Amino acid sequence: MDARPAPEFPAWPQYDDAERDGLIRALEQGQWWRMGGSEVDSFEREFADHHGAEHALAVTNGTHALELALQVMGVGPGTEVIVPGFTFISSSQAAQRLGAVTVPVDVDPDTYNIDPGAVAAAITPRTKVIMPVHMAGLMADMDTLAKISAENGVPLLQDAAHAHGAQWQGRRVGELGSIATFSFQNGKLMTAGEGGVVVFPEGESEKYELAFLRHSCGRPRNDRRYLHRISGSNMRLNEFSAAVLRAQLRRLDGQIALRDQRWELLSRLLGEIDGVVPQGGDVRADRNSHYMAMFRVPGISEEGRNALVDRLVAAGLPAFAGFRAIYRTEAFWEFGAPEESLDAIAERCPHTDAISQDCVWLHHRVLLAGEQEMHATAEIVAAAVAGA
Repeated sequence: MDARPAPEFPAWPQYDDAERDGLIRALEQGQWWRMGGSEVDSFEREFADHHGAEHALAVTNGTHALELALQVMGVGPGTEVIVPGFTFISSSQAAQRLGAVTVPVDVDPDTYNIDPGAVAAAITPRTKVIMPVHMAGLMADMDTLAKISAENGVPLLQDAAHAHGAQWQGRRVGELGSIATFSFQNGKLMTAGEGGVVVFPEGESEKYELAFLRHSCGRPRNDRRYLHRISGSNMRLNEFSAAVLRAQLRRLDGQIALRDQRWELLSRLLGEIDGVVPQGGDVRADRNSHYMAMFRVPGISEEGRNALVDRLVAAGLPAFAGFRAIYRTEAFWEFGAPEESLDAIAERCPHTDAISQDCVWLHHRVLLAGEQEMHATAEIVAAAVAGA
């Protein structure tokens, strides 16, 4: 590759006096855990309102959010959860740690989202939950999935770890009638370093109350006698993290608008590069939060893709290899895997296998830069692919 100045992208996480003021506010209130302070309660109300949900329950991280949501939805030993084969491993492990069997299904080769036809084919009498993952902030086909859910009596759980502020046909995540979870890990669209939240739509107050008990060691809100009503764990978010997240939430919409504008340009530029195919879209997903700028290099080997990522990083891009298919990790097979061979799963997940081999993604801070950086990014990708 020719030597050229590396493009400059905004740092991530982003913060200003809003986060500083929030941390001081949490510090000076004198109570640093949710049961005595007010920051977590305030953040939950604000996040629920922003996403059109009736309730939000803040927890320690996105993985715990998934595990807690699955538990209150009845997932446990003897049950199955359908997940996309192309996703971060937490989508699978959250169910497996509850003793359930995770059933991976294939994804769409253009959007990288779960294939509704594959979902319908995988449903059995043991299927307890269908988990669509909104990949990189592009919402899955919620119309078709809702129809499959209703016809089979199997609820949806939206893994919205990438989809803060996203919308489907004008409806927010919390307005789609299903429970959803979000992550606030350091790279996410909103972050406090770690953290997560479960949002509950209208009509799910009973599950929300159950989730509150389970996330707080089974203890009611105002308990003073250690009356642990059910088994649970400590998944409570602390006051400092909530104060930071309140500030992060206030700038979310402006960042989404900028990322969407930049992706329109960058995806066009990437699509003009021979051998590069950017992640597609869905007109019904009319607000994409763009957690990642993703593209494929069809036909490249996994080793070639990894070398390509190394070249992109060396040239100044925050580039990463795409997720490994969950069934091609050792962790997947430790417990809670279906009674199928790896080859059998791979055979019915050809698109997952291909995307896992040839996909590259760029961190969303790329999309917070200027138009000049979009052109520079595309030039770097073109040069790196040409040298593959």
